[in-house]
Amino acid sequence: MHPTASAIRETVEKAATKLTAITPEAAREKPAPEEWCKQQILGHLIDSALNNHQRFVRGGYNAAIDFPPYRQETWVELQGYDERDWRELIDLWVMVNRHLCALLDRLPLEVFDNPCGIGHEKPVRLEFVMDDYLRHLNMHLGDIFNKPA
Repeated sequence: MHPTASAIRETVEKAATKLTAITPEAAREKPAPEEWCKQQILGHLIDSALNNHQRFVRGGYNAAIDFPPYRQETWVELQGYDERDWRELIDLWVMVNRHLCALLDRLPLEVFDNPCGIGHEKPVRLEFVMDDYLRHLNMHLGDIFNKPA
């Protein structure tokens, strides 16, 4: 098992238990009109997993040099995460991350140096993208669990 995949699995399993303790009403409550509610943050994390899945697969065969930028506000709004069933979003997020981890475990070490270009940024190593996904995941889980409900 890849250490990043193991860390993602552990993070997701622990967070899933805590997420299910949040009521659907609390998940939809916005702390301020311009801020995302917990449910929208979780939707953003689903988008992050799905976008990174593409990067990991394509990075695995050295075809990840040119990805468009991710317009997070537009993605979250278009998908209406704040109107979705809270429990379904939790289940989807868990399953997508399990699938992503299964992929990471299968990637051979020699592809970790393959370049990934995201938006207009200078390409980075695939392994950096993997580690950065975990950092991003933890940051937004902190946002969910530390936002007032």
